[in-house]
Amino acid sequence: MNTSPLPSVGVSLGLWQDRPSDEVVVTALAADRLDFNDLWIGEMATYDAFALATVIAERTRRIPLTLGPFAVAVRDPVMIAMGVASVAELTGRRVNVAIGSSSPMVVEQWHGRVQRRSAQALREMSGALRVLLAGEKLNLDGEVLQSHGYRLRAAPPRSELTIAAFGTGAIDVAATMADRMVVNLVTPELAGRLARTMCEVAQRAERSAPRVAAWVTASVDPSADSFEQLRRGIVGYLGAPGYGEMFSEAGFEEVVAFARQGPHPRDLLAAIPDELVRSISLIGDLDEVRAGLARYAEAGVDEVVVVPSSVSSDPGGVHTLESLAGLSNPSRSGAK
Repeated sequence: MNTSPLPSVGVSLGLWQDRPSDEVVVTALAADRLDFNDLWIGEMATYDAFALATVIAERTRRIPLTLGPFAVAVRDPVMIAMGVASVAELTGRRVNVAIGSSSPMVVEQWHGRVQRRSAQALREMSGALRVLLAGEKLNLDGEVLQSHGYRLRAAPPRSELTIAAFGTGAIDVAATMADRMVVNLVTPELAGRLARTMCEVAQRAERSAPRVAAWVTASVDPSADSFEQLRRGIVGYLGAPGYGEMFSEAGFEEVVAFARQGPHPRDLLAAIPDELVRSISLIGDLDEVRAGLARYAEAGVDEVVVVPSSVSSDPGGVHTLESLAGLSNPSRSGAK
């Protein structure tokens, strides 16, 4: 867990559904130019993550890549390991991997898979990827996953493994099997509690605790459009188990109660106050954003992975990244 004044800062592609799909490349180029320490390439409704990672690696200089989180109920261990190794060997870039459980909409509605025993699936996938990414042959007879006889032909990338966690089952798996745990869209207070829980599990397992990362949406000197984009991103979380309780604890009980009545998303969006957006975002002028980063560091977060807002006044979130670059490492301040 982090004890320094500010956390390390990485960048995640926003994959904003209200922006041109290829704008993610603008974000990637800026993150590389500004020497951020990590670029996360996820997968939603647009590009295949491995294809996008290959293109980005060819257009950037040096930034290491973290691919995922990949849903463990959608991709099997061989698919993930083969994809990671392919990107690493074909581009020469350092490539790490993240996995998670994803949502019922993605797993069951989009892909037609059954989402069951998520924590066990995470555990089995973690072990399988450790084997495959080290270049060893996999023989797995798990309770959820099975795979027999495959070994990478590409050079084993020996990638670090990150696990996206929120519930206790996923946190237990992250504590005992991951190099890094990542939490998403949480207040500094909740991030700290999740980090402490994970560290306690790791200690009981007599294992060094993984590093802790937090995805946090960000906009420096936000326009009204930026604020609205971040506000829209919260709608689906307000009534969700765990998230609703987090927002209630932060003082937004009435909004959570309204969300759990099942209102039209438009009406729920209108009910979200600015302060709720600020509670889980880095948004404001540079001093406000610096203070927000410090709160995550004080809570025990080692790395904040910023998801920059991308709007017409700041395509790809370039202004936000240029502002944050100097905070992450003062020697980069003003890099162009």
